[in-house]
Amino acid sequence: VLAKAPEPGRAKTRLCPPATPAQAADLAAASLLDTLDAVAGVPGAASVVVLTGRLAGAVRASELIAALQGLRVLPQRGHGLGERIAAAHADTAALLPGRATLLVGMDTPQADAALLEACLERLRAPGTDAVLGPAADGGWWVLGLRDPLAAQLVADVPTSRDDTGERTLQALRNAGL
Repeated sequence: VLAKAPEPGRAKTRLCPPATPAQAADLAAASLLDTLDAVAGVPGAASVVVLTGRLAGAVRASELIAALQGLRVLPQRGHGLGERIAAAHADTAALLPGRATLLVGMDTPQADAALLEACLERLRAPGTDAVLGPAADGGWWVLGLRDPLAAQLVADVPTSRDDTGERTLQALRNAGL
């Protein structure tokens, strides 16, 4: 799970206005908690949260800290979102060698445990190198890689654009995935 601590004024800022910074952060906290529940429900998965920000200043901090108990939590690294995505895959691979990675963001309301499990099953299928879940806004909501280091292919893909998903797919295909 690629996540940002839901600190007022730092999370979901595009919602302000009409939401206040505290309301936007509360929505981010609820989204992250729902995503953590979905991930926790995937049988046999080893959950890793790659986090930026300070939980101490987050809305619903005690709930988040409790939900993260027993999970592996790593710090995000990299300058842009593409670099942070690539680093999250690489750092997870270093922590859990030999395993495929399936990355979701902290606010994927459609992602329940059954859908994430289906993505993992597809990723484990013979001949499948990657899975990519397109989003309605032109981005993507899940990126799974049999070889997590292949995420470097998307490090330079521009993010938060209406063609991010297509560009990501093309980068994967150009590499033969």
